[in-house]
Amino acid sequence: MAVTEHPPPSRLRSWMLEGLSDMGKGGGHTGPHAEPEPPHKGQRWYRVMCLTGVDYFSTLGYQPGIAALAAGLLSPIATIVLVLVTLAGALPVYRRVAEESPHGEGSIAMLERLLSFWQGKLFVLTLLGFAATDFLITITLSAADASTHLVENPHLTSTLHNQQMLITLVLVALLGAVFLKGFLEAIGVAVALVGIYLALNVVVVCVGLWHVVTAGHVLTDWSHALTAEHGNVFAMVGVALLVFPKLALGLSGFETGVAVMPHVKGDQGDTEDNPAGRIRDTKKLLTTAALIMSVFLIATSFITTLLIPEKDFESGGPANGRALAYLAHHYLGGAFGTVYDISTIAILWFAGASAMAGLLNLMPRYLPRYGMAPHWARAVRPMVIVFTLIGFLVTWIFNADVDAQGGAYATGVLVLISSAAIAVTIAARKAGQQGWSIGFAVISAVFLYVTVANVIERPDGVKIGACFIAGIILVSLLSRLARAFELRVTSVTLDPMAERFIRDIASRKIRFIANEPDSRDKAEYRDKIDQIRADNDIPGEDFVFVEVTVLDPSEFEASLTVRGEVLHGRYRVLTLESSSIPNALAALLLHVRDQTGCTPHIYFEWTEGSPFHNFLRFFLFGQGEVAPVTREVLREAEPDRTRRPRVHTG
Repeated sequence: MAVTEHPPPSRLRSWMLEGLSDMGKGGGHTGPHAEPEPPHKGQRWYRVMCLTGVDYFSTLGYQPGIAALAAGLLSPIATIVLVLVTLAGALPVYRRVAEESPHGEGSIAMLERLLSFWQGKLFVLTLLGFAATDFLITITLSAADASTHLVENPHLTSTLHNQQMLITLVLVALLGAVFLKGFLEAIGVAVALVGIYLALNVVVVCVGLWHVVTAGHVLTDWSHALTAEHGNVFAMVGVALLVFPKLALGLSGFETGVAVMPHVKGDQGDTEDNPAGRIRDTKKLLTTAALIMSVFLIATSFITTLLIPEKDFESGGPANGRALAYLAHHYLGGAFGTVYDISTIAILWFAGASAMAGLLNLMPRYLPRYGMAPHWARAVRPMVIVFTLIGFLVTWIFNADVDAQGGAYATGVLVLISSAAIAVTIAARKAGQQGWSIGFAVISAVFLYVTVANVIERPDGVKIGACFIAGIILVSLLSRLARAFELRVTSVTLDPMAERFIRDIASRKIRFIANEPDSRDKAEYRDKIDQIRADNDIPGEDFVFVEVTVLDPSEFEASLTVRGEVLHGRYRVLTLESSSIPNALAALLLHVRDQTGCTPHIYFEWTEGSPFHNFLRFFLFGQGEVAPVTREVLREAEPDRTRRPRVHTG
């Protein structure tokens, strides 16, 4: 097929659009448009777990403080509820997601397969909006909490006082700069950060538990205060269940855990169709990460609630957004506390890197394939700039406040987990697994309740998500409209009979007739030839009919397979299946021209009705004003008029 000639791009443009992904190199994140990873290569599952862990484990930087603000003295009990939901709900769901989408597509791809046409695309765009909320707020919230740890460090608090907004913006900008340079060796860096961070947290937790045990009055005071405030155990559990949705940030990381599946090494016998070893080891990854996080969540909520005064958790307090760092400084001294701060800042910043990598993998996986993103959206660097600017805007809107962003973050996380639970419920039902279907349905109901409760309690999350959804849908539809006349066919393949037809007519004048198949009887083809001859005043019957069947008009890019057949003993017919009649016809004409070196001619009849109405039919349903649109697609694909296939309309 013809390729439009363009003047040489500028150096800046070449750098901005260099490659389609820099993230498949050196064991880093592999984007959907990067060079495919060699089969059976990858990293051991526990190393890949650390790539998930920079997102998942880094929430320890702010989760204990958020739990204390939400549940007060009940923070440990509410955290136990969170852990039960994690182990009995989110973990089984994502273990099943790993089985159903072993190449890192995640739950969005599972749901995409269940729906077709435009309703499927709009549903996916909605989920992408919430996924963007999740990942972008991860970037801004993690940067904000990292700046909190920096500002509140006793050695720096006087110097950096009231500079949290500036520091957060600098961290977001630095993250963008790293991705503009190239994001390599992500797993190796993640292993080091997670190992150091978890080791320091073990020290803080052990010291905290030692102080709780040795200072017996602390535990006694807490239990007396709980009884006085809530009366009995049942009341405590009831309140814990009510406040649990506010702790939903502790569920983050599962979607990332599935997204990194392609990096898991698996077994030598794994194939692309059946990567059994990769699935098994990913389940180990998810389970191990959930168990580690569950232990830390319970332990840290317990020691922070018992050892830190309640007023210190409030906004402006020394433990706000940095409860474990507060304990590290208080009980282990300024030197250890500063080391802990540095480790926390590093892993929080790298959690933003993990989220940015997720965005750069997720958006190109869907939007360009739908025709709902401009060409430059396939390149990493322009998208990095876009996401960085959005990160600046979100940081400014929330004033770099960790607590203020918690609702939006939790909404994104919960919507994705709820969609995953629904997806695996449907998958289990289709597989005839009644027990799993019921179990996953119950889990789905729990997560839907938590999502709704979180939205009611903190509607800012769904508002931010709605803004992302509206923005994605608007940009997507405008892009689809702007790219309506592109040649969308990625390749053309002719079967032996079709090739025979083309070879035969190439020795004479190549004439095609575009025909909308109806009854496909002998009279239909005879009448069509008579009409074309009369309308265009041409003799003879040396024509080949071309018939296009529209499958899913919402699809944008696809390959084209052309099949030839002879009907009624005399009429040669090429049949095609595509998402758009004009694009399929244009691709066929260009392919025939390139294969034969001859200029093909195609004949149409005018479509009756309003041109605007027919254009909408083309835009939404792939058919309508076929003749002029086919000509326009050819004009854009082939700028040289002398080489352009001829379109005739009578």
